Amino acid sequence: MNYRKSSHFVLGLLALFLLGSGMMSEPHQIVKSPQKPPRSTTRNDGLPPKAPNKWFHAERSFPNGTIPAAEWRQAQAAAKALRLEEQLQNSSKNIQDAGWTFRGPTNIGGRITSLAVDPTDENTVFAGCAEGGILRSTNGGSSWQAVFDDQSSLSVGAVAIDPSHPQTIYAGTGEVNPGGGSVAYGGTGLYRSTDGGDTWQLLGLELTGSIGRIVIDPTNSNRIFVAAMGDLWSPNNERGIYRTTNGGDTWELVHFIDDHTGCVDIVQRPDQPDVLFAAMWRRMRQPEAYDYGGSTCAVWRSNDGGDTWAVVNNGLPAAGSDSGRIGLSLSMGNPDRMYVVYADRTGYFDGLYRTSNGGGSWIRTSDNSLNSSFSSFGWWFGNVRAHPMDPGTLFLLGLNFYRSTNSGASYHSADGSMHVDHHALAFGSGSNPVIYAGNDGGIYRSDNGGTSWNFLGDQPIAQIYRMNLDRNIPGTMYLGAQDNGTYRSVNGATNNFIRLYGGDGFQPLVHPENSTQMWAQYQYGGLGYSGNNGNSFSGATGGIGGSDRIGWNAPHVQDPVNADRRYFGTQKVYRNSGNTNWTAISGDLTGGPHQNNNGQVRGTLTTLAVSVVDNDIIWTGSDDGRVNVFSGGFGGNWTDVSDGLPERWITSVRCDPFDRETAYVTVSGFRWGEDAGHVYRTTNLGSSWEAIDSNLPNAPVNEIFCDPLLEGHYYVASDLGVFRSTNSGLSWEAFSEDMPSVVVTTFEYLPETRQLFAGTFGRGVYFNSLPDPASATQPFDAGAGAGQLLAPWPSPTTAGSTFAFAARRDVDLQIEVYNLAGRRLWQQPLSIQAGQSSSVGWSGKDSQGRSLASGVYLVRAVEKGIVLGSAKVILQR
Repeated sequence: MNYRKSSHFVLGLLALFLLGSGMMSEPHQIVKSPQKPPRSTTRNDGLPPKAPNKWFHAERSFPNGTIPAAEWRQAQAAAKALRLEEQLQNSSKNIQDAGWTFRGPTNIGGRITSLAVDPTDENTVFAGCAEGGILRSTNGGSSWQAVFDDQSSLSVGAVAIDPSHPQTIYAGTGEVNPGGGSVAYGGTGLYRSTDGGDTWQLLGLELTGSIGRIVIDPTNSNRIFVAAMGDLWSPNNERGIYRTTNGGDTWELVHFIDDHTGCVDIVQRPDQPDVLFAAMWRRMRQPEAYDYGGSTCAVWRSNDGGDTWAVVNNGLPAAGSDSGRIGLSLSMGNPDRMYVVYADRTGYFDGLYRTSNGGGSWIRTSDNSLNSSFSSFGWWFGNVRAHPMDPGTLFLLGLNFYRSTNSGASYHSADGSMHVDHHALAFGSGSNPVIYAGNDGGIYRSDNGGTSWNFLGDQPIAQIYRMNLDRNIPGTMYLGAQDNGTYRSVNGATNNFIRLYGGDGFQPLVHPENSTQMWAQYQYGGLGYSGNNGNSFSGATGGIGGSDRIGWNAPHVQDPVNADRRYFGTQKVYRNSGNTNWTAISGDLTGGPHQNNNGQVRGTLTTLAVSVVDNDIIWTGSDDGRVNVFSGGFGGNWTDVSDGLPERWITSVRCDPFDRETAYVTVSGFRWGEDAGHVYRTTNLGSSWEAIDSNLPNAPVNEIFCDPLLEGHYYVASDLGVFRSTNSGLSWEAFSEDMPSVVVTTFEYLPETRQLFAGTFGRGVYFNSLPDPASATQPFDAGAGAGQLLAPWPSPTTAGSTFAFAARRDVDLQIEVYNLAGRRLWQQPLSIQAGQSSSVGWSGKDSQGRSLASGVYLVRAVEKGIVLGSAKVILQR
């Protein structure tokens, strides 16, 4: 036995003993998630090891371990209602410019799960995206249009075109590849378009979870077969092979094995359409373990259009406990020639087989050169594709990309400069068809049979974790993206993002005063530092304990006051000592390490925040629901202030831009029948908390942004888009015009332009302009009738200005001056009797007497936290 396989098998048996096997009907092997072995140095792609990504599901399912499907559907309906209300309001007010604008990237792709080419026009192609919906190109991939944005799920597992009616397109939702973020919610069924992708109709199969392949009978468009893999994270009976004979009006489950085994692939003979082959795969996932195989993994055959099925042997491996994912393909021009590829239960390559007699007998090809083609995670791709016109040419889709031109007698690498992790391949028509390839990096095209490949730009499908904006260079943005690392754009264009750092990209930071200094991060805290504008990076984790627990998406934040101070989170908080070293300033601020909860949480910090009002106040949140605060008011100690918050994964803590003791917490998960919120506020450094999410949909909230110039204006990034409150959380409205219904992970704010940037997990970055503080509606009506803040005079000014307020009733005010970053610089009390006016003079300095730089500042009249008026003053030195 191969030593690598045997060691994983022993590890699997140990995990089986520890975790138990009662969840499944068949005693099963639980395999601890392996890391990818080092990448081939011949690729020199710089990518670090990558384990199955359980983070997305674990965050949303904690603490119950499941995502309640009914709650999720109700939340989707609530979000849709708020979106409709937003559209009606914008229409009634004739608002033309309220929407979001796409910022990019388009020259960085995202994970492609499926491709389909119009059989009558090889320049028309459809691409299914892991979490970005469906892209359509009608010019050979030169440009792409998103055509699936109005649907309830943008996770697409399969696309197919009716060969007899090319304007009819089918989309199966839910990705079958068991790794990335899109598998947390699964799909919402099968959809059909009869107008080339312009509009879509749901055809049912809503509970199938994920769909791996769709086959339309070339002789009868009403007969369709669907490979349903089911839910990844829990057993369900809606998996197997579905068939319709009436164009999708009704469906029949024609092949079912058990509630853990689904169908991942189907092929149909075009000349004998009653003959079908199907790959059945046993696949289940837990946060820290997986079961991706077993004795029910096998190739099955039907000779009667799906009525009956039998296991195929005759040279193929016998189904056993070590069997894993299987991929199928046949050559359309010679359907007697078929290929089958196997992964074992762990994920190692386990053979590529060929038949030349329609499946009557099979032989293993000369595949020794493919032994490392799957690394240890063949469950992530595991596909083979035969050339439609040349049955001797085939392609293996794995970690890398291989081609054989002699029926498998030999193989050679054919991926050129393509991204790794290959999932999809589709051919045009003719004897020398164009070929489209899809992988974790997007869509590529070959016009010479696969010898060379060109990346196709204009793909708006990047999965963004975190962002950072360079305040010193307008238009410069840094992104951390799933599967693609850390990128930078320097001029505001959507198509000029340049890769700086490998792995899955997380929080980038650029020094606030020196743009040549920057930090980038890959998964599990792989932090790097560059002092030469990103030309090279060195390790930046000095001083962080080797036994520390570090999260998948480790927090790394910039002090908003001290440009040379940063913080990093493991289970502890670290403060930087220089550019690459750290010193711990706390103990364990979690309830970890949680070794007996099936790996759902590990006891790691997930968020950090430093107050712009008082940067000695530091907040933390953790994956196990703990919130801590450090403040001089507590004698310089960390205090656990979690009481009053639900036991949920803390997604963000954010400090109020106006008050040092006010902060906000957002949480993931669902209510599960509890009266628990997703957004909380404290006004006393965590001594008490109040839920302020009122009518927000019951869905995970990933971050909150508080407008630094409009008190009480909040924006939340949720799994159902962006929502806004203009009344301190009393009510919420959709803020989603021109943005698809996609998971929004993070915000960034550019104060100079009042632009809010939103990073999405599947559709890149969008930005929107926030209201002008001088004209925006204030949070409360309590200030109505109090009086009027008069225009500052003089403005522009070189030395100072006078601020006056005309009172209609007795008022006790604070006149405050803020910079555009939202930091209060100066304040002066002012009491006025009804019917009178009074003023204060401002010298153009802050409260410490330091002269302020030239620029635009905001002056506000505030009474008991309520803004009675605001205006701009321009200082010119």
